[in-house]
Amino acid sequence: MNRVRVVLATHNQHKVDEFQKILGARLPELDIVKYDGPEPVEDGVTFAENALIKARAAALHTGLPALADDSGIAVDILGGAPGIFSARWAGHGKGDLANRELLLDQLADIHDDQRGAAFVCHIAVVVPAADEVPDAVAFEDVAAGFWRGALIRESRGANGFGYDPVFVPSGLSVTAAELSPDEKNAISHRALAFENVIPLLRMNVIPK
Repeated sequence: MNRVRVVLATHNQHKVDEFQKILGARLPELDIVKYDGPEPVEDGVTFAENALIKARAAALHTGLPALADDSGIAVDILGGAPGIFSARWAGHGKGDLANRELLLDQLADIHDDQRGAAFVCHIAVVVPAADEVPDAVAFEDVAAGFWRGALIRESRGANGFGYDPVFVPSGLSVTAAELSPDEKNAISHRALAFENVIPLLRMNVIPK
């Protein structure tokens, strides 16, 4: 079996291991490697744009096909916010608890039937052009996953992170933080995005 190296646009080895475990189970040819280059400015206005910015930077720096993800929560009544600002909704460095508390405070007067939201994940795939065409890409696309649910008024559960303790997925009565990691990973926005990115990799990265 010919191995295919794909760079993941992150300096986080834990995330590299996670991508390898999930994608490698379906695409055993893949070797996911960590990005060692400079981080680009994520100045996109959507999850897809920021994922593409990161993947393009990694692909052009390394000359390898690249992956990058961007994710967060989108609240219906807030027009999709926090969106790309999910990780810093309460301000830079404030952390998960502050982000959740600010969001719940903003929704304090909103009736339960108007508290719909979705976790969103976009995974970008970028394949660089041949060596003789510098700073160009041969292929790029984005796979998306959406996990619908609603926001409750108080945190529940000790698993997960971010907004998981206040998000109840559609069809369930428990929060994302009350699911086991395996349960969450089977149905989450990221699971759906992984499922949708596999055909892109098969068609554009894995040799025929």
